[in-house]
Amino acid sequence: MAAYDPFSDTDTDADAGTGWRVSGSGMRMGPSSTRWPRYVSFLPTAMIVGGILWNLLSPREYWGDYLLVAAVTVAGALLSLRHTIVAAVAVVVVEAALLFAGGYLGNVTATAIELANLAFTGLIAVGVNRVVARHGRRLATVRSVAEAAQWAVLPPPPARVGPLAVAALYKAAQIEALIGGDAYAVQDTPYGTRLLIADVRGKGMGAVGVVAVLIGAFRVEADQAPDLAELARQLERALLKEGARREEEIQLEGFVTALLGEIPPDADEVRLLNCGHPAPYLLDGGSVATLEPGEPGHPLGMSGLGVPQAAPETWPLPPGSTLLLVTDGVTEARDRTGAFYEPADRLRGRGPFRQPHQVIDTLVRDVERWTGGPRDDDMAILALTRTTGGPTGR
Repeated sequence: MAAYDPFSDTDTDADAGTGWRVSGSGMRMGPSSTRWPRYVSFLPTAMIVGGILWNLLSPREYWGDYLLVAAVTVAGALLSLRHTIVAAVAVVVVEAALLFAGGYLGNVTATAIELANLAFTGLIAVGVNRVVARHGRRLATVRSVAEAAQWAVLPPPPARVGPLAVAALYKAAQIEALIGGDAYAVQDTPYGTRLLIADVRGKGMGAVGVVAVLIGAFRVEADQAPDLAELARQLERALLKEGARREEEIQLEGFVTALLGEIPPDADEVRLLNCGHPAPYLLDGGSVATLEPGEPGHPLGMSGLGVPQAAPETWPLPPGSTLLLVTDGVTEARDRTGAFYEPADRLRGRGPFRQPHQVIDTLVRDVERWTGGPRDDDMAILALTRTTGGPTGR
């Protein structure tokens, strides 16, 4: 039996998704991540075989019937309509064969009742299957709208800007969620390549609205602000203006951690302004350096505290190196003992990476191995590699 996609009414032979898919320069959540694992499709068959063996080998008759009934119900919940009907018919035929082997077909009333009960179970399984499929289609519609909203609010960055190859990923903590409060952007400007990665306090549509304001302001101001300090001021101005229209709690407590970057046209260095965000990493060959700011800045939206914003700092960007920016969904991922994930330690020695998507692939898989299960927070990743040759491909 093929794996069943609960978002459609058809079968699919595709394997269960990994939770992201490549799209242009970046990677985003894909509906393939909602399919059942392939082994699930074999569960009803295994239960039917188990029921037959139990009936044949058990000293008491028909103890395996419970497994047969359960197999039909499980098929209705997990498999397609066609496979549910096949499972129901198979169970009725198996039961009829067992009754014949036991010499019970002469008792017409008891045989009819037994087979009718199994047929009724099959009808229930079909009903369950239709309910699951209907809700799956509704969820698929919601997901398609969410994906369209994500592409509108957080479009993928260009695959290449001058000598820089670019890749990005947004991975929601929950499979059903496609959008949230993490953001990234890369833009070619008169001052060089400017970039942003940010994490909005809070979740839900309120955070998505702030992301939209932040990305919109960055698109406009990145071309106009003469330096990163002025760019940060303009972004904060846009956020405060948006916050003035929101609830009092958001006005008093809302903030955005952000990391602003600027890479000149020759790409020999990177200027960074850290506004309370996790530090980025520089991967060069097999080495990984954490670009910790000498003076951490305050998050955007907190200028009312009267603390001046930190000054940008400059770091070398060697040919072939990759600048890796992440949100706290990466750095605050925990293993089973509660230990935080440390990208510098975990990625050291795994290079060199020729392309930024290779860094992202390695990082995401390692975070998933580290957590061993669902994460508590979304994560956004932005990677830029200073290439040494012409245009690159995957």
